[in-house]
Amino acid sequence: MKFISWNVNGLRACISKGWQDFFNAADADFFCLQETKLQEGQVTLDLPGYRQYWCCAEKKGYSGTAIFAKHEPLSVTYGVGVPELDTEGRMITLEYENFYLVTCYTPNAQRELARIGHRMKWDEAFRDYLTALDEKKPVIICGDLNVAHQEIDLKNPKTNRGNAGFSDEERNSFTDTLARGFTDTFRHLNPDATGAYTWWSYMFKAREKNAGWRIDYFLVSDRVADKIEAAPIYNEVMGSDHCPVGLEIKI
Repeated sequence: MKFISWNVNGLRACISKGWQDFFNAADADFFCLQETKLQEGQVTLDLPGYRQYWCCAEKKGYSGTAIFAKHEPLSVTYGVGVPELDTEGRMITLEYENFYLVTCYTPNAQRELARIGHRMKWDEAFRDYLTALDEKKPVIICGDLNVAHQEIDLKNPKTNRGNAGFSDEERNSFTDTLARGFTDTFRHLNPDATGAYTWWSYMFKAREKNAGWRIDYFLVSDRVADKIEAAPIYNEVMGSDHCPVGLEIKI
């Protein structure tokens, strides 16, 4: 099965930059979006053969996630299950016979870690939620998880140490999530790869210089890691400050 995940940084803007062309070419079983910045009904997509699931933030023009699926799920769940954390449209779960699919747009800790407390609450709830799912059947998790886990995952680790997305708190929290029984699919296949990034600042020609961060992921339950066939980063695809990432897995 083929999965795609993309933080589109505003779907309407991304559509005007060729989103549909990549969607059509990818022909994925599941196409997951983060940061749609939409309210329900603000865009109509003609996607023959796909069911559409949307999770919107209460705040207009902010956050939001979506999944477009060729296969009808057994159930659909929106949010992480904690009311105070579920106002920003950050997560969708589709249940299938053999696995769960979760797409997530993790809260940003913000400049000077102004929102790190909220971020840590999210991470803890997210971990507990995934663990509960994993006890039932394997889980595939994708999305902008807003953390570069290791120094190898960003261009300038020394100057970014302690910044949002590369704070000790966030990195340790991600380590704790993996320790619950999950595998970073890209690192599983490419343990030493450098220069593999999924997000670039719009400033200082960062993308042109490939001065980026790898903060978009596919994770899977450890027990299906041996079924991973590919975990591509589509860094040639434009339209957002993030690029799409993918997963091909026999499940």
